[in-house]
Amino acid sequence: MANIVIIGTQWGDEGKGKLVDLLAADADVVVRFQGGNNAGHTMVVDGEQFISHLIPSGILQKKTCIIGNGLVVDPEVLLGEIDYLAGKGISVGPDNLMISDRAHVIMPYHKLVDNGREKMKGDKKIGTTGRGIGPCYEDKATRRGVRFVDLIDPESFQERLKTIVPEKNFYLDKFLNTETVDQETIRSQYMGFAQRLKPYVTNVSVALQKACKAGQCILFEGAQGTHLDIDHGTYPFVTSSNTVSGNACGGGGVGPKDINGVLGIVKAYTTRVGAGPFPSELFDEIGDQIQKSGAEFGATTGRRRRCGWLDTVILNNAVRLNGLTGLAITKLDVLGELDELKICTAYSLNGEVIDEVPANLNHLAACKPVYETLPGWRQNIRAIRRYEDLPELARQYLSRIEALTGVPIQIVSVGPGRDETIVLNNPFDG
Repeated sequence: MANIVIIGTQWGDEGKGKLVDLLAADADVVVRFQGGNNAGHTMVVDGEQFISHLIPSGILQKKTCIIGNGLVVDPEVLLGEIDYLAGKGISVGPDNLMISDRAHVIMPYHKLVDNGREKMKGDKKIGTTGRGIGPCYEDKATRRGVRFVDLIDPESFQERLKTIVPEKNFYLDKFLNTETVDQETIRSQYMGFAQRLKPYVTNVSVALQKACKAGQCILFEGAQGTHLDIDHGTYPFVTSSNTVSGNACGGGGVGPKDINGVLGIVKAYTTRVGAGPFPSELFDEIGDQIQKSGAEFGATTGRRRRCGWLDTVILNNAVRLNGLTGLAITKLDVLGELDELKICTAYSLNGEVIDEVPANLNHLAACKPVYETLPGWRQNIRAIRRYEDLPELARQYLSRIEALTGVPIQIVSVGPGRDETIVLNNPFDG
């Protein structure tokens, strides 16, 4: 038995969906432990693309999938995803999907608040997806949230709405100057959602404990990336939950002793969606080429991703925060068209060389990358399936990443397909 956490090491979009889909073949249970439908995981199987936002990627491998208590869930989106997968021949039911009774529910007023706040900020907006994620987590923290255990209990749900809706409408109308919500309309709509979802709702912590005792392998799936973590990311340009590996326990309902390893997903270069400092960002034709070759558009928002060289200051921050035991390098194939590559190994801040990420965003924005330059391999590597068959210069690039981080590379992805992968050491094998 081995229980593994998969974590994004950058600002999200590292390719976690593909890796979860791949490793789920060796898992019995796949757990999503934080975030909401502001995340998107893209998987390509036999040339067909699948995108999931809430349901763990392991559903394609017909594994037991769990939506943990650390998530905030839009029930309409979840049901739409269940129907979307059914339309593609993927069966989703209470036998292979569980929803934590303690997960919080995204309500219509959360989305109105989210979009209203961004509109008020104008040019200073954070760049949220507008899906109500932050306002839902906010209500969770202030004890004004609605959990699934409330949603499936009509009396409890009605009482929660009576308490919450008047306050939200006052805020929407008087402060945000936007539309308000109707309590009865919400009740009627959400009771329909509750009727369909009730069979899925359970105490997932108990289910996970049983899986551990039975010697089953559990894969914990994070959303976004380390540097969007609410505590450790580039605040305030972050998401509203803890994206680091430690939250696999809190957001899933297990103890630390049940975690055996943490796999960090590293894109072979760096990307970021939305606003916020990005020291190694490229504004030239090379950045445009990487963006085009890597098809760098957000799976959830469709927004163009900002592209830059691999930043090992950012990466080593993730190594420390997550306790990484292995790395998976994705999109290595995208770099195969370049004559030379650069790796950011430190920052220069006001003439001083530093090797950590400043908490002060003005300082981070002022950081200039210190680069190492390596030769490119100028070769299409998508058909390669053995590490030793990679071009020597590609192996040198990977070896340099290992040397700079002190963490072994376990997996290398050379294309978007499930089979376009080189596995050096399966994390479930220890």
